[in-house]
Amino acid sequence: MNNIIVYLEIEDGIVADVSLELLTKGRTLADKQQCKLEAVAAGYQLDKIGEQVFPYGVDTLYLADDKRLSPYTTLPHTSILVNLFKEEKPQIALMGATSVGRDLGPRVSSALFSGLTADCTALEIGAYEDKKAGKVYNDLLYQIRPAFGGNIVATIVNPDCRPQMATVREGVMKKEIRNAKLVGKTVKLDVSKYVSDTDFVIEVIERHMEKSKVNLKAAPIIVAGGYGMGSAENFKMLYDLAGVLGGEVGASRAAVDSGMAEHERQIGQTGTTVRPKLYIACGISGQIQHIAGMQESAMIIAINNDPDAPINTIADYVITGNVEEIVPKMIKYYKKNSK
Repeated sequence: MNNIIVYLEIEDGIVADVSLELLTKGRTLADKQQCKLEAVAAGYQLDKIGEQVFPYGVDTLYLADDKRLSPYTTLPHTSILVNLFKEEKPQIALMGATSVGRDLGPRVSSALFSGLTADCTALEIGAYEDKKAGKVYNDLLYQIRPAFGGNIVATIVNPDCRPQMATVREGVMKKEIRNAKLVGKTVKLDVSKYVSDTDFVIEVIERHMEKSKVNLKAAPIIVAGGYGMGSAENFKMLYDLAGVLGGEVGASRAAVDSGMAEHERQIGQTGTTVRPKLYIACGISGQIQHIAGMQESAMIIAINNDPDAPINTIADYVITGNVEEIVPKMIKYYKKNSK
C-alpha cells in the first residue's frame, strides 16, 4: 500500500484542470511518502493522455481505453476503479469534487469500505495518536475541510481503512508542471477483465452541454459583493467598477442566496475557487467558506463598515466605510485616471 492514485477526468481527449491540480499535489505527497504517483484514465482514444500528465510527475499511467467508456457513465467507471484499487492497493486515492467525482467517489469508497472526505481545501501528510487505543499512526493523509456550517476547519484522518480517499474542488490546488521532459510508464488495462456487460446497461444517446458565460477562474481582477451590498440595485455598482478595471464580478453565497447575483458568480467552498491578481471584497464579512475560495489571491482589498470583519485578517488593504459611498468614488477615480 504505497502508491498514490489520481483519477483523471477526460473530456474530448483533454485532461481536466482539476485532475492536473491533483497530480501536482499528489506528486508533493508522493515525495513525502517516498512512493509512486499513479493516474488512471477511462475513456476512448486515450493515446495522448500520457503526454499531458507525465510532465506533472506521474510514474505510472493506467489506461482503460474502450469506446463504451466515453462519455462517462457510473457503473463501468466504478467497476474499473474498484477492481484496479483491489489489485494495486493504493494508500491514497484522489479525484475532483466535480459532478463526475461526486458521483464516482462515494460508490468506489462504499464498495471498498474505505470512507471518503469530500470537498477538501487542503491535503497534508502527518501523524495521529489514538489515545484510547494507545496507538500512533504515522504518514496519514490529513484531509482538511470546513465543517459545521464553516464554523470550524476539520482535519479528518482515516487510520485503518485503505485507500484514504478525498475529493478536491477545481482551483483549490495549484497546477504546476514538474518537468516537461518526464516520461512515465503506461499500462493498458484489459477492460473486459475489469467490467461486465451489465455495467453497460445504461447508454448515453445524446448530450447537451452549455458552457458558463462567466469565467471567474481566468479573471485577473475580481470585484466581489456580499450581503453587505444591501440590495440588487447596489450590486450593480460592482459591474461598473469591474468594467472600469477590466475585471469580473463575483459574489458570496449570502449575496447569491438573497438574489443579488447568479449562482455561477458564487465564490467559496460551495462555488468557484479563484486566484486573481486583485480581489476587491465589497460588503463581505468573510465566513470561512468564502475565504476558502479566494484566500490565494495575490492582493486582497476589503471594503466593509465593520472594522472587525473576519475578511480583514487576510486582506492586504482594508477600507472601513459604507460600500455605497466608497465604490462610486473608486469608479469615478479609475475612470478619471485610466488610459
